[in-house]
Amino acid sequence: MEVDNDPAQYLATTISSSPSEVAQIYERFHLLYSKKLWFQLTKAIQAFIGRADSAEYQIDLYNSFIKDFQKHINQLRLAEICVRIAQQYKDAAKALDFLSGIVSLVNKPDSQEAFVLATMEAAQMKLILGDLQGTQEAMSSSEKILDTFNSVNPGVHASFYRVSGDYHKAKAEYAGYYKNSLLYLACITVETDLDAADRLQRAHDLAIAALLGDSIYNFGELLTHQILSALDAPDMVWLKQFLFAFNEGNIARFDALTPHLAKEEILQQNYGVLKQKICLMALIEAVFKRPAGDRILSFDIVARETHLPVQEVEHLVMKALSLKIVQGSIDQVSQTATITWVQPRVLDKAQIDGLRVRLTDWCGRVTAVGQVAAAASKDIVV
Repeated sequence: MEVDNDPAQYLATTISSSPSEVAQIYERFHLLYSKKLWFQLTKAIQAFIGRADSAEYQIDLYNSFIKDFQKHINQLRLAEICVRIAQQYKDAAKALDFLSGIVSLVNKPDSQEAFVLATMEAAQMKLILGDLQGTQEAMSSSEKILDTFNSVNPGVHASFYRVSGDYHKAKAEYAGYYKNSLLYLACITVETDLDAADRLQRAHDLAIAALLGDSIYNFGELLTHQILSALDAPDMVWLKQFLFAFNEGNIARFDALTPHLAKEEILQQNYGVLKQKICLMALIEAVFKRPAGDRILSFDIVARETHLPVQEVEHLVMKALSLKIVQGSIDQVSQTATITWVQPRVLDKAQIDGLRVRLTDWCGRVTAVGQVAAAASKDIVV
């Protein structure tokens, strides 16, 4: 349909040439427009573009109708509408041109949320077109604006974290993707905002990022997230089991699941990275499950827990210290490692139960010391 600069004529033409259900919606648009009920009209347009059968109408709807009164409506709602309309452009370059116009339109002091939303969605198109620098610049400028907000708008923040995550994914920066993707999921309703294919892709990418991220040694937040249920599919459940093996530092389970790595080329190519990481996780777990007063580990104990030769233990502990996932010292003479601190993490149920047992034991020892002190105090003359 050609762009008609007369909104009334556009509405009349669409009403006469559309199926009855769509024609009724456009008649309501006409009624609300004639009465200048901008809020109600905005809601009606949002409802319409949310329908699957509205796709063919959306671009003309903006150019021939919405454009005429866009200054009268809430600018964030306008940006949300235009983001949906931009998805109808099959050419990312044209979508970017469209969104760039919206960015300029809403770049006002009183519509910064709309500006960030439009900017980040335009950045998504830049990312698709391979403009990583342009995407990064949009992320940087948007983050500065978001830091000034006193409240969080889930939709605006979701856009920022989604695009930021995709940017880090494009650069194979696993930790950056992992952090931003989890923040994105915190801003949306997973069941309604993501379809089954999107949930599976997101869970898959998060799992890969967790396994290969060189600074990620705590999988608890992911393991307790509902997105992970997407990996219950028969051909993907091994990846979920792999995550649990790492979180537990379970090397035997890791070895049993290793044949599945052939299904993921990137994991197979990074087997050495994975092997070192599971050994580090085993070291963390070995320290964590010991009482606070029993954290001087001989190299023999570490070797047994990590399934490594004794001569490789010192290098492993030094790696853990350099990554700051543990704190302590190494005594080369006595062949021991003293661990004074372990990186905090989200615990699974089994680990929480182990912590409960240790706390119960500690409470018992404190009570016993108190009883001894009480008995001894009877001999003190006041």
